[in-house]
Amino acid sequence: MVRSREMTLSLPPFSRAVIWLLGLNTAIFLLMELFSLAVPGIDRSILEYFGLIPTQVTHGWIWQIVTYSFLHAGFWHWFGNMLGIWMFGSALEGAWGSRRFLDLYFFGVIGAAITTIIISYGHVLGSPNTMTIGASGGVFAILMAFGIVFAENEIMMIPFPFLIKAKYFIAILVVVELAFAMSGGGSVAYVAHLGGLLFGYVYVKFVPRGFRGFDLSERYFGVRNSYYRWKRRRAARKFEVYMKGHDRKVSFDEHGNYIPPDDNDKPNGGSKSGWVN
Repeated sequence: MVRSREMTLSLPPFSRAVIWLLGLNTAIFLLMELFSLAVPGIDRSILEYFGLIPTQVTHGWIWQIVTYSFLHAGFWHWFGNMLGIWMFGSALEGAWGSRRFLDLYFFGVIGAAITTIIISYGHVLGSPNTMTIGASGGVFAILMAFGIVFAENEIMMIPFPFLIKAKYFIAILVVVELAFAMSGGGSVAYVAHLGGLLFGYVYVKFVPRGFRGFDLSERYFGVRNSYYRWKRRRAARKFEVYMKGHDRKVSFDEHGNYIPPDDNDKPNGGSKSGWVN
């Protein structure tokens, strides 16, 4: 629960990107539970394919640096991460907007994965064959960003009845995570937490505000449009060959747009009518 000096105590709203993350994580968690009931043992196979295993990532299973974040080991693991996304993520999304908030989240997820892979190969904390799952990398990136952006806001440490400023809460969190990581803890997950904190700090302090490197929607449409342009050019070349076989000449420009016969000699291909995506 969060309180600023201008606000009264209240639960945060469910903002758009927060709802999207909660919904996707919850849907995958429920599907995993159903799969494990319907086909015993299949959940382990899914975890081994989509969970983060450093030796597999270094052998080409690159998707694991993202997919691991949507898998959880039981109800409380899932619930804790979803609570963190909601309680702290909604404030950041309200201040930054949905796109920048999602950039931060996936920056933390991927950064935590990279940190885990690098540290695991040192054989000091964890092993390259140890699996890591969970959204904690993204959650800890959110926590770090919250502690920087809303440093003076006070957090109620439920169930303890006292308030602490966000910047002090994050400082304590870093120390605790370092202590758990250095003690071994039997898991590489603490290293992932530290990676999320580190990359959350890097994102807030050093990544430009207009950075769109993790804007998945823009990347999707960019790839899709490139694919359609390639298809248009390919179809144009095939049609030219087909018409040439029938003793007719047709021309297309470098973009796959049809050039009318009267405009063949005009600069830049003349009219751009036909086959425009």
